[in-house]
Amino acid sequence: MTTPHDSAPSSPKASGPLASGLAPALGAYLIWGFLPLYLMLVKSVPAFEFVAWRIIWTLPLCLVIVAVRRQFPELLAALRSPRSLLALLASAVLIGINWFVYIWAIMAGEVYATSIGYYLNPLLNVLLGTLVLGERLSRRQWIAVAIAAVAVALLAAGALTSLWISLTLGFSFALYGLVRKQVAVGSLPGLTIESTILLPVAAAIAGWYAVSPQGSSFGQDAWMSGLVIFSGVVTAVPLLMFALAARRMDYSTLGFLQYLAPTIVFFLGLFVFEQPLAPIKLVSFVLIWIAVAIFASDLWSKRKKI
Repeated sequence: MTTPHDSAPSSPKASGPLASGLAPALGAYLIWGFLPLYLMLVKSVPAFEFVAWRIIWTLPLCLVIVAVRRQFPELLAALRSPRSLLALLASAVLIGINWFVYIWAIMAGEVYATSIGYYLNPLLNVLLGTLVLGERLSRRQWIAVAIAAVAVALLAAGALTSLWISLTLGFSFALYGLVRKQVAVGSLPGLTIESTILLPVAAAIAGWYAVSPQGSSFGQDAWMSGLVIFSGVVTAVPLLMFALAARRMDYSTLGFLQYLAPTIVFFLGLFVFEQPLAPIKLVSFVLIWIAVAIFASDLWSKRKKI
């Protein structure tokens, strides 16, 4: 899932964003989009405990992949760099917050709130890409951003009580992506270090549930224990894909591709979880897809000129 080019951003001329980053980006967003179906299977596990087990089972999977790909030298180099460790500490905290809020919200039935959060996230990616990274958008892309902003504003206005969920998810993941784009550490070694940083807290939480009256959710039932272990796979694989895409693609473009995941979650909420759809949410949904169509058409026209 990683290549030697993970350690430094690829040259846009050598491999354009659609050539080198599209496949891992789409893979990550598809997995994240259908993640609520998996989370409903583990709904009986408390959100805090599940996040802890998610971290615990992600680390060994990462270490196995690091060993197979012989990336321990890169991992050790990152551990010796104070700048990289500080950045990965920040990204670990951000992704930990994102995981907990998302899992809690899905288990609490706030499916649309999570969808709104990840509809908001690409706008924040665009904002960070222009303000922090100095990226530039074309006129049509700015029109798309404006339309999407109106759509997200309508969504937020119709969900004030759960707006904190949407804002937390949007901001935490946008900042996570920005930090990971800036640190000169490959996607797999970076995730391995992030998981290691979070491991003591995760172990403490899992231990607290183990000695509590209700006991640990892991080890009592083979099926549930297997689902909990699988959390390492559904965590590591899409995050590695996203980190790889973030280093190879224009950050603003990556942000708009991310509309795929909340759209899947939106339809899951509507057809699988059968949550009521207010008219204002339907209007917002249509506006968002108009914005995506404008943005995608602009990217396609530029690609044809290359």
